[in-house]
Amino acid sequence: MIGVEAGLYIGSVSDLKDAQSLIDAGVTHILTVDSEEAAVTGFHTKFVRALDDASTDLLSRLDDCVCFICEALRTHSESKSSAVLVHCHVGQSRSAAVVTAYLMKTQHLNLQDAYTKLRNLKRDVKMNEEFMDQLALYELMGCKVDTTDPLYKQFRLKKMTEKYTELQNVPKDVFAVDPAQTQNTEGVYRCRKCRRTLFRRSSILSHCVGSGASAFSHKKTRIVSDSEDQRKCTSYFIEPVQWMEPALLGVMDGQVIPHCFTHLDTQLNRCIKTLFLAVHLFNAQNICTSIYFDYWETKMVSFNIDNLFKRLKRLHDILC
Repeated sequence: MIGVEAGLYIGSVSDLKDAQSLIDAGVTHILTVDSEEAAVTGFHTKFVRALDDASTDLLSRLDDCVCFICEALRTHSESKSSAVLVHCHVGQSRSAAVVTAYLMKTQHLNLQDAYTKLRNLKRDVKMNEEFMDQLALYELMGCKVDTTDPLYKQFRLKKMTEKYTELQNVPKDVFAVDPAQTQNTEGVYRCRKCRRTLFRRSSILSHCVGSGASAFSHKKTRIVSDSEDQRKCTSYFIEPVQWMEPALLGVMDGQVIPHCFTHLDTQLNRCIKTLFLAVHLFNAQNICTSIYFDYWETKMVSFNIDNLFKRLKRLHDILC
């Protein structure tokens, strides 16, 4: 068990074996970041289930963890008799990620400085690469989890695809609110045929011109502006919206838009990479745009763009 600052310790599960040593150190709060909850009594405890691997979403729990630490240290400041131990199994990765996030937020340090400070205090600290990426995103969001941030949305969708590969028991909050069911002054996109509101402008995820899901990632730190690559690309990537839920979690039969049930000219391709549900709409300038709903990394439905462009060209020749 190593002291990080007054009232804050980082350690391993073995530190819990000697309860008297914890009491002597003034520990009153224990934050466990591990695969199993620690069997301790007589302390204020918090348990965050987390594995030390790339599949773990620790980012979404960082605010809760930092809040727990701050509450313990606030008690320490008031009573002079409180301290908190943050531990995982060996005290090198998961607990280090949480303590690093705490240092970033409370001491206004960037990721590298906070991590270096912790490693100077505890030499065996070695976070896995995924946690470093998540802390980098935490830093980009201003050391708070912003659920409206496009990069966070991309990150969370990726983690959901890894966890729910069969598209079952998916949390409801993964889907953005259906804009047709709420009043909002934000710009929206509609179906040209039935004018049904489909999604809000904030649901569009920025990306670089590329092929499929490789065109964007929560690990990309530079947001693409509308005047750059987005202007050159024919696609928009958006988060899933509530009205898509029955189709995405059920059987895809080409009926996508909930109001007019427009049949898409689609060719179905099953893939283990990414599901793209493509819908062709017309924007405010009446320009045909390919809208892709990037979702689960288990299947793919891709729009036959060549056929559409050929039809548009024939229509243009007839009308003009």
